[in-house]
Amino acid sequence: MPSTLTPKLSLPAVKKSDSIRRLVIILGDQLSLDAKALTGFDPRQDLIWMAEAKQESTHVPSSKQRIAVFLSAMRHFAAEVKANNWPLDYTEIESPLHTGTLRGELSKALTHHSPTEVHVTQPGEFRVLSDIKLTCEDLGTKLIIHPDNHFFTDISDFEVFAKSRKQLRMEYWYRELRQRFNILMDNGEPSGGQWNFDADNRQSFGKSGPPPIPAPLLIKPDAITKEVIELVQRIYPDHVGSLAEFGWPVTRRDALAALDIFIGERLQMFGSFEDAMWTQEPWLYHSHLSVLLNLKLLNPREVVAAAEKAYIDGKAPIASVEGFIRQILGWREYVRGIYWTQMPEYLGLNALKATHPLPSFFWNGVTEMNCLNESLAQTFKYGYAHHIQRLMVLGLYTLMYGVDPKYVHEWFLSVYVDAVEWVELPNTLGMSQFGDGGIIASKPYIASGKYIQRMSNYCSGCKFDPSMSTGEEACPMTTLYWDFLIRHQKLLTKNPRMGMQLKNLLRLDAQKLDLIKQTAQSHREKYK
Repeated sequence: MPSTLTPKLSLPAVKKSDSIRRLVIILGDQLSLDAKALTGFDPRQDLIWMAEAKQESTHVPSSKQRIAVFLSAMRHFAAEVKANNWPLDYTEIESPLHTGTLRGELSKALTHHSPTEVHVTQPGEFRVLSDIKLTCEDLGTKLIIHPDNHFFTDISDFEVFAKSRKQLRMEYWYRELRQRFNILMDNGEPSGGQWNFDADNRQSFGKSGPPPIPAPLLIKPDAITKEVIELVQRIYPDHVGSLAEFGWPVTRRDALAALDIFIGERLQMFGSFEDAMWTQEPWLYHSHLSVLLNLKLLNPREVVAAAEKAYIDGKAPIASVEGFIRQILGWREYVRGIYWTQMPEYLGLNALKATHPLPSFFWNGVTEMNCLNESLAQTFKYGYAHHIQRLMVLGLYTLMYGVDPKYVHEWFLSVYVDAVEWVELPNTLGMSQFGDGGIIASKPYIASGKYIQRMSNYCSGCKFDPSMSTGEEACPMTTLYWDFLIRHQKLLTKNPRMGMQLKNLLRLDAQKLDLIKQTAQSHREKYK
């Protein structure tokens, strides 16, 4: 489905004006004409400012897919602004005398235009917010930060919730929002008679594999996207990933088409198989909408409303609809609250005192472990992996290996097209790596290779045996699982949810424990 926007972005230089009232910053993850910062925008005296900057692709070494998604979406949005005849100052990454940083370009723009005020919607990253604040302070320009209306709640809402809770568990926040916004509610009670259908949403495909899977929506690159792809290949030739099959929606029109296709073709089966994995099947029944939500090409209200309508109309079961809505109304709102109430200290948390570097194969994909091979290959090819591949394959491995969570965070922020720090950091450092010591997760999410065998067919094509923890055929996931329990036994004893796993550990004799530790250390030496 081709985009209907102009085939190529061409913007004239913006001349200095002495009458600019507001300079409105639109960041790369705020691509909506409904952004709060644009409220009251007057094209006769206000100016939209956007800038590409190399620093945004190199402060973590972003994958080619991630860079291309952001740049193409930004340029298409700029074309939309231009089509509306709104004044726009847009700096491309190869513009003459480019400073290379967002802060440097903003400083130049404020000096050039001398606006009375700068308006910006709440950024998605603490670093970017700090840079904007410092730049405006340095130049004595008034800065007004608007709440982001592409969420159901404001950060202040979560602050109120957090003050009333000893533990910040997502489930209670989610239930509160279901009631507040009357979503999947029947006369004050949850639709279907219960709040959470998670237990119904953990099916595997079995030996026969998945039922027929609808083809994903892949957008054929238009002139703007082709230009971006060529630019990324030229400027970032050594960054990970491939652009050979780039097909992400990058416009509002195509984002709405992606939503319609998911609701009509995938939502019905989403719930049952949302945790399942299968070789050479990256898309399965997932929505692939997170990148569109995080770029603000879709509003979560319209996404949730579409899913709820499918349930009301009898087109999708309650377990699928509730599971999907929980990811947006519950988890998405929750991790954003965690991020902004815990930063900047959150970035440095390392509760398990993990110190190992990230194994090199996370950048080149060369490993003998088939589950990691599959997840990494599709990550590099599409900039995408679904939540179980991220949490229970890639994240599981780094957690049990003992990688410093900051390195894991930087890798996840680098490679995925939907990665913006407000959502990626809590998911990675907190949920996946237990680096926050339990602010998000009530226990470390650890499992042996048997879990992956149950939820996928990855193990059938692998040289390792998930039932073995020692020996040449031992599955590294299983070895590292037991090694993790051994290393953190004292800490985990205090966690009531770890009782069964620790009880199984106590059944192993001293010789077996020593052999597991030796095998785990040999694995780390091999994959440094």
